[in-house]
Amino acid sequence: MSAALLVRIGACAAVLTFVAQAAHAHPSAMIAGARTSQPIGHYEFCQRFADECSIRPADQSMHPASLAFLSELDALTKAINARVKPVSDKDQYGQEEYWTYPTDAGDCEDYALEKQRILARRGVSRANLLITVVRRPTGDGHAVLTVRTDAGDFILDNLSDDVKPWDDTEYAYLKRQASAHSGKWVDIEDGHNEPLVSSIR
Repeated sequence: MSAALLVRIGACAAVLTFVAQAAHAHPSAMIAGARTSQPIGHYEFCQRFADECSIRPADQSMHPASLAFLSELDALTKAINARVKPVSDKDQYGQEEYWTYPTDAGDCEDYALEKQRILARRGVSRANLLITVVRRPTGDGHAVLTVRTDAGDFILDNLSDDVKPWDDTEYAYLKRQASAHSGKWVDIEDGHNEPLVSSIR
C-alpha cells in the first residue's frame, strides 16, 4: 500500500472519528434568554448590509446533524481558517470594531461572518447560523459562529480547526444573534453579561 494512500485513509479515519464524537457526545443546545444589546460592530455592519440583518427564518427547526454535514463543517472551518490571515480591526481598518466579510485577512467576527455566508449559500437556514460573542479564558472578548443542529450546538472558531460542541469549549457564552431575526441579539442564559465588545441598544 502506498504512503499516499495510507495518509488518505488516515485523514478519512480522523474525520469519521470527529463526526462520530460530535454527533453523540454533547447533544445539548444553548438556552437563549431575553433580547439584549447589539454589538456596535454588528450594528454598523447592518448599516452597510441591511439585507443581511433583516432575515426572519420561518422554519426554526434545527439542522440535521448528518455525517456529511458535520464533515462539511469540519472542512469549511479548516479551509477558511487557512485562507484568512488574522489581523485586528485596528491594524486593518484603523478602528476598534469593524465587522465585514474578509478577503484575505480579518478579525474573529469576520471569520464567523464568512462561514455564516458560505453555509447560508449552501442552503443552511439562517436560524441555525448565529454569530455569538464569548469570553475567552484570558478575559478577552471573542466572536464565533454557532451552528444549531439536532445533535446540539457546534462552534466554528478561527482560533481552532476543531469543530466542537459549545459546552466542550473553555468559553463563557454571553450573547448571540436571535434565531428568529438576524438583526436582533439575545442573552445566553448560562453566560455572563459584562460587556466585552462595544454595544448599541
